[in-house]
Order: sequence, then structure tokens, then C-alpha cells
Amino acid sequence: MRIISTKTGPLRVVERGVVRAAEPGTAHAVFTYPTLTPLSNGRILATFRAGSSKDGDDENSELFESPDGGRTWEQIPFQGPRIVNGVRGTSRLCHITEIEPGHLLAAVMWVDRQSFPDKPLFNPQTEGCLPMVILLADSHDYGRTWSPWRVIPMPEEIGPASLTDAIMKLKDGTLAMSIETNKAYDDSSKWYQRVVLFHSKDQGQTWGPPVVAGFDRTGRIYNWDQRTGVTPDGRIVAFLWTYDSTAHSYLNMRRRISADNGYTWTEAEDLGFADQAGHPAILSDGRVVEAYVDRFGTQSIRARWAPDAAGPFPAETAVVIYAHETTGSKGPHTGTTSATISDMLVAWTYGLPFAEALPDGDVLVVYYAGTNRAMDACWARLRLP
Repeated sequence: MRIISTKTGPLRVVERGVVRAAEPGTAHAVFTYPTLTPLSNGRILATFRAGSSKDGDDENSELFESPDGGRTWEQIPFQGPRIVNGVRGTSRLCHITEIEPGHLLAAVMWVDRQSFPDKPLFNPQTEGCLPMVILLADSHDYGRTWSPWRVIPMPEEIGPASLTDAIMKLKDGTLAMSIETNKAYDDSSKWYQRVVLFHSKDQGQTWGPPVVAGFDRTGRIYNWDQRTGVTPDGRIVAFLWTYDSTAHSYLNMRRRISADNGYTWTEAEDLGFADQAGHPAILSDGRVVEAYVDRFGTQSIRARWAPDAAGPFPAETAVVIYAHETTGSKGPHTGTTSATISDMLVAWTYGLPFAEALPDGDVLVVYYAGTNRAMDACWARLRLP
């Protein structure tokens, strides 16, 4: 039986700071793709993608550690894969999961920068992506040293594989990896985007076939950036950034829930607020904190909480984590899907909140924010009522 909290009230930001400040004009000018991993030894790991711009061949995933609940941070040695199967590329993002005490599994989304030299990640003419590969490495000492990177084979139907969140450890010990499909760079056919799960029974050494977690068979609705979490009773909750490719418009966030390790899902539920979902923090009592970006309404990063993974996220629970100052348009329409994605990769200067519950009951959120020249790696600590 699930015990659902009856507490009410808004979240509060009780502390905030910077994991690492941007250095304009260097390979550390732009930090994006933040992640968090609270460890069993009490420390917290964070990863950020660093580069001179939001998309380029000098990008790399960098690793930081906090000994005090996220208040102070130190960068620790870490190197994402550079050469894969003889091809030069970059580590675009890295997620780390503690699958056993001290045993960490790092998952990197690697981008081939050699096959299409000097081309952007996304092809605005075809809506295709540069070749992308998922690689894993293990650490048995809380992230101090790592095994060699190994490529995860993907079926051809997946196309360039996009890793949407950290690998989940499910209640029975199975691992689940969320992957978004893409088209090849020069493929001008219609894009039938979908998000799938892969499962592993041997701590990530081998993976089963893809299981669909979100797909519109008409190809109109895109289920982007699936963010997932596992509840104390073993359900998977997924939050989706939803896009209408015909209207060229972002929709409200959607939620799906699976009670069988991701093999079947509830229908997508409109949560009533916009627009880009973040990784949820799930507390030991079942409460869920969802951090998200309201880019076209209030132009801010916010968070709300629900008493349960399937419960409502009332507006009165919301808190503003970051408010962006801009004179730009707030309109959600950009004319084409290609223009929308190109704008996302270049112009957006804040976003991608990633939340995790801490042992003391607070929630830590990491995100990036700044200007076109400098985007800091930031954190905020939230407190529930």
C-alpha cells in the first residue's frame, strides 16, 4: 500500500550557488547538460558539458564532487571518450548511476565530429543528426578511476541514439536506459520520432531489445527529452517535453507511468503547465519534485511538487529557481521544426534543470544559466513544506 503525503504548500529556495563559473572565450565558456548523482558515501557527483559554445568539437563532459550536500564543489579528473572505432568525436553529455555502493556506471552520449566536418549537431535542412553513440564505463571506487569505455550496440532503426536521462536501477535490480531515436544526418524522409527503453539484467554488460515508451504513429507529436525516475514502490514515472511538429509549437508537459519496469505505460497525461521537463527528484515518502523550464511564458526555471508520482502538481506549490532577463519574443512558434531545434542548440542560454532528493529531505537542483558568451553551472537547494 502506498502512503501518500497530505502536506501542502510551496517549495522554497533556501540556498543557491555556482558549481563552476563560466570563462568567456575559453573551452569553459558554456556549461550545459547538468546531472546529479547522490552517492551512498554521502558525497554528490555532478556532471556538466563544457565548451566554447553550445555546439562544437571542443566540448567535453566534466565531473565535479561535493562533500557537503552541494554547497561547495571540486572538479575531479574525468575524461569522456575522444576516439571511438577510430573516429574523432566529443562527449556531449554524461549521466552517472550508482548501481551498487561504490559501483558507478557512467553513460556518455558521444557525437561523431569527423564524418561531417564542421557541421552542426542538427541538420536544419533534413532534421537529421550527426552520428551519435552511447558508451558506458564502470567505476568501483566512487568515480576516482574508470574502466575503458565500451560501445552499446543499437539496432539500425534507432538511428543516432540520444540518451535522455540517467540509467535507472529498478526495484528488481534491472537497469533501464532511455533512448530517443533520430534520423541520419542526410536523411530527408519524414521523422517518426520515438523514445524507447533498453533493459539490462547484468549491470549494463548486455542490453535487451528496445521497448517503446512514447510514440505518435502519425509522426506529428514528438516525445522529446524523456526524464524518468523510480518511485519507492517501483513504478517508473516519465515526464516528456512535447512538441507538435505540424503546428510548430511546444505543448504542455506530459506524464506517463509504468508499473511493470517500462514494458507498458499509461496514456500521456497533460500536466497543465509548460513546457520542458527536468529529471524529477523522488523522495523516500513518494513525493515528487519536478523542475522544469517555462521558456515562453514566464521565461524562468521553476519547480512544483506532487504528493505522489501520479498526483497533481498544483500551481501553488511552485517556486522560481531562476528568472531570465530578456527582451526577446516569448512566442512559442518559430515557423518550422528545424528552426525550433536550431534555436534550441544555439540561442537558449538557460535550462535543463536536474533534481535529486538529498538524505536530509531537501532537493538539490543543477541547471545552466547566463548569456550567449558565458553560461554558468549553477545549483539551488529547495525545501518542501
